[in-house]
Amino acid sequence: MSTLLRRPHPASGPVHAITPANAGWRYVGFEVVDLAPGERLTRQGEGRELCVVMVAGEAGCRLGGQDAGMIGGRENPFAGNPASVYAPPGCLVELVAIGACEVAICSAPATGRLPPRLIAPGEVGLETRGSGSNTRHVRNILPDTSPHAESLLVVEVLTPGGNWSSYPPHKHDRDALPDESELEETYYHRMNPPQGYAVQRVYTDDRSLDETICVQDRDVVLVPRGYHPVGAAHGYDLWYLNVMAGPRRIWRFHNDPAHAWMLKR
Repeated sequence: MSTLLRRPHPASGPVHAITPANAGWRYVGFEVVDLAPGERLTRQGEGRELCVVMVAGEAGCRLGGQDAGMIGGRENPFAGNPASVYAPPGCLVELVAIGACEVAICSAPATGRLPPRLIAPGEVGLETRGSGSNTRHVRNILPDTSPHAESLLVVEVLTPGGNWSSYPPHKHDRDALPDESELEETYYHRMNPPQGYAVQRVYTDDRSLDETICVQDRDVVLVPRGYHPVGAAHGYDLWYLNVMAGPRRIWRFHNDPAHAWMLKR
């Protein structure tokens, strides 16, 4: 199995628990937790900011000891915009599940200069990228245009079945602004219907890294460097949650020159 592929844990505990240490990099942390009705989740980043995304379900929320009300409510990640919470280092996030919930916890280094806040579904920016079989739909939770995070970049992407995403292939693994920024990235994949699959390739110009991965529902793919296009199988819509972080909070990417021609058509 690819070293970049993380399958969901079948036993109790987090579905995923990706840290800089076990990913072999410096910035991005990513966790997925399933909560039963009434179950409680608490997280507090030490030297790290958190973006807690309600992938599915609804929960009561306390943020930094203050009641933040009910957050979430969508049935699944394909059904509308997410509710999320931003918490600076040291700020306690507490959730109590109303029904069954799926929660993603994204983290990256931070100093704590920003306040905690809710990111309501209505605050999530929407955009459509590409055309034809390269069309995908983006939900911007914490894009680089948002001033509400120090390191984290967090977006959701919906790719209709049969379409490509993160395409033409692009990369962001060099600190070479203004042309390209250095960002680690995780892809958390969900399928609709869930028995579907997608294909993700991660490769570098010199092919020292070149892996093609069959992705199933709830898999995570690590992108430490290189180009990383995704194709959704016909008949199966693909949703993924992207988390990025690096030395500077800006998203500038470089397209694979072999495939950049299609952008000029």
